[in-house]
Amino acid sequence: MSSTDTPMMRQYLELKGQVPDALLFYRMGDFYELFFEDAQTAASACELTLTSRNSKDPDPIPMCGVPYHAVDGYLRKLVDGGYKVAIAEQVDTPGEEKPKIMKRELVRVVSPGVPWDSDQIDAREPCYLMGMFGSAPYGLAFLDVSTGELRVTEASTLDVALREIWRLQPKEAVLAETLTQDDRVTEALSRASVTSLEDAWFDEESAHRGLTEILGTHDLTGFGGGGLTVGLSAANAIVSYVRETARVSLEHIKSLRPYSVEGHMVIDHTTRTNLEIFRPLQGQGRKGTLIHLLDRTCTPMGGRCLREWLSQPLVDPAHIYHRQDAVQSLLNGQLRGAVRDSLKQVADLERLGTKVAQGVANARDLLALGRSLAAVPSVVDSLSTLTPFAATLPTDLVEDVQAEISSWIVEEPPVTTSDGGMIQRGMDANLDELIMLATEGKSAIAAIETRERAATGITSLKVRHNKVFGYFLEVTQANVSKVPSDWLRKQTLSNAERYITPELKEFEEKVLGADEKRKSLEYALFCDLRERVGCEITRIQDLARWIATVDTFASLADLADDRRYVRPVMDNSKTLSLIRCRHPVVEVMSLDEPFVPNDIVLDDDRRLVILTGPNMAGKSTVMRTAALCVLMAQIGGFVPAQAATIGVCDRLFVRVGASDDLAHGRSTFMVEMSETALILNQATGQSLVLLDEIGRGTSTLDGLSIACAVAETMHDRIQARTIFATHYHELIGFADERASAVNMHVGVREWGERIVFLRTLKPGGASKSYGIQCAKLAGMPATVVARASNLLRQLEAERAQSKGPQLSLFGGEVLPEEEVPTIDPVREALAEVRPDELSPRDALAVIYRLKELEGR
Repeated sequence: MSSTDTPMMRQYLELKGQVPDALLFYRMGDFYELFFEDAQTAASACELTLTSRNSKDPDPIPMCGVPYHAVDGYLRKLVDGGYKVAIAEQVDTPGEEKPKIMKRELVRVVSPGVPWDSDQIDAREPCYLMGMFGSAPYGLAFLDVSTGELRVTEASTLDVALREIWRLQPKEAVLAETLTQDDRVTEALSRASVTSLEDAWFDEESAHRGLTEILGTHDLTGFGGGGLTVGLSAANAIVSYVRETARVSLEHIKSLRPYSVEGHMVIDHTTRTNLEIFRPLQGQGRKGTLIHLLDRTCTPMGGRCLREWLSQPLVDPAHIYHRQDAVQSLLNGQLRGAVRDSLKQVADLERLGTKVAQGVANARDLLALGRSLAAVPSVVDSLSTLTPFAATLPTDLVEDVQAEISSWIVEEPPVTTSDGGMIQRGMDANLDELIMLATEGKSAIAAIETRERAATGITSLKVRHNKVFGYFLEVTQANVSKVPSDWLRKQTLSNAERYITPELKEFEEKVLGADEKRKSLEYALFCDLRERVGCEITRIQDLARWIATVDTFASLADLADDRRYVRPVMDNSKTLSLIRCRHPVVEVMSLDEPFVPNDIVLDDDRRLVILTGPNMAGKSTVMRTAALCVLMAQIGGFVPAQAATIGVCDRLFVRVGASDDLAHGRSTFMVEMSETALILNQATGQSLVLLDEIGRGTSTLDGLSIACAVAETMHDRIQARTIFATHYHELIGFADERASAVNMHVGVREWGERIVFLRTLKPGGASKSYGIQCAKLAGMPATVVARASNLLRQLEAERAQSKGPQLSLFGGEVLPEEEVPTIDPVREALAEVRPDELSPRDALAVIYRLKELEGR
């Protein structure tokens, strides 16, 4: 017989045929086994030992396995690697006669978007499974199985749909077949697991019927979904996929949340990346990101709420002011401390409620839910006198559910639900009787041991128990002669004999029978309690959302109070005024120098700033500071500044740094041009645009021409608030030709061959780039630095001898070289001197420096 032609392998192959795209974990006793290619894949991904079944066969079957009690860790590793895993469990309970092959069934399919357990995923991030269907409009639906949140929207164009995918970053996606062939869609989902579904999954008629069934309603009007079409098709597809393919209960999905992609600040993927909002440019984790700084929430729900706000900033000043009022009211440290202390007692109500509704919560989960609900009234009491919260205070605190949990579940329940010990005494008379019987019976068996020792004189006699013989008396070989004749020998060991007596057997039957009945009854009572609590999932979810919002406000207030942030004035103007503002992330880092605040001002009269200065001076820090302050303000938070007035931005664009896309054959320059084109095509007069070094990567004249044309377009046609950082000093003349353009530079001080970065934003353009000095600081070999310095002097001398006119790019008058205003280096150096701050040695160095400049 072939190794595959056995009852067990036939059953395995039949189950595997139901989930061909998943790794099948096939339960065999205390192990989950994998075979064939699944075994090879899992062995490689999880560093398991790869063996074989029927190794003597000409074609042995590869296999590997993991212990059932350690399966969580292996599942997480595989799912994090993008794999799906199907779980086949033994569903037969063998009696005295074991069946030839124990029956197994698929009980769950685990995937990146449908996790095995909410404890295995990041508590402060959503875990979205996305569905997408249609073509202008595109239907998008996002389901977080761990919380029951189901949101749906429709995008008018593919660009809008892709932007929403980049924003929400789903872990897994199910797409209509045609969409899987679109390179732009697959690129946006490059980090997600993608499954293609036939169009039948997205049928519109089935969508309405399927969603009303799962939500328990006659129609979807009450949820605001009446005008949606392809969006509902996408939503029903992912609900059906989870229920039928993943075999997950969806009893906790009680609401549909239609939303619009409009009405929020638009932030493209490049900008999110450059600003390091959620992920650092280098490395893993959250350290160094904006959310790492802002997130002082006390609950996982609050952390997820803050992330949602940060991914979708507001554009309505009135709505922003409402949030600011709430943050303002919590600046009182004593009051905020009381609120946060109560919030720290609240666990993840959303995900705990989901586990309860799905019937997978244990007694500790229920207890955590009850204790969390018990902490909510103190939060409500603390906020009851604050005007911004008065209208939103919940009236239903789910106190009845909390009371029922606390009355039923013991203070320290066990992890497992099958061994009893979960239910408090006094809740069920039958259970109390069985507990008493089991407890007293065990005490009686202990008394038998004491009595038999005294009767026989065998002081080492022990009453023991195992699953084979039950209870028995164990006597060492040295004391066998003292054993009474009416004891029945059960087993002989090398150094002991085991006996039973009629009295011991009678007590054993009573005790063991009572104990098994107790466990069975207690489990049934626990399941009834869990089901009753699960029926209240909607009330728990509503309360969880309110707690999440309060927690987010308290987090923003705590940060503002601690870091001395200011409440910005928000309006619909084109003003961006940040006085003595700081980069919120950089200022908290442990650096060798203190952070230097700056004034950043843009408005109708100065809507474009040409920003010059050397590399490493801090140009990109200034630009990112402006962007992050706007972002923080438009989620309702305070900003790191002395004073701030911000006209809301409809779109935020940040194009800094250099990157290529070799996988798609795009050079650094091509990526830069593509991103710049996107900005020029999408920016409006209400946008904030931050551009860095446009035109590099090609010839000087090409790059300069592109940079000039982009600056002209931003100023003349789009009229967005813009900071344009550049090394092309020719662009300094742009401000002389445009009424709403100004020159700014980041200050630098020279001391001999050294330069000191002042980090200060100053009016006017920079006179030089200090590229050679920066190369020296970067560790360039001294011979290269010296040769570059010589070449620079030669080029400057040749330029000085040239009698030709200066290049004019802006349509102004062409000035002869001799008419170009010159800068007196001695006066410039003197302007930087602060006499009161100089030591005698520093003063002497200044004098020598001035003499050196005078001699040039």
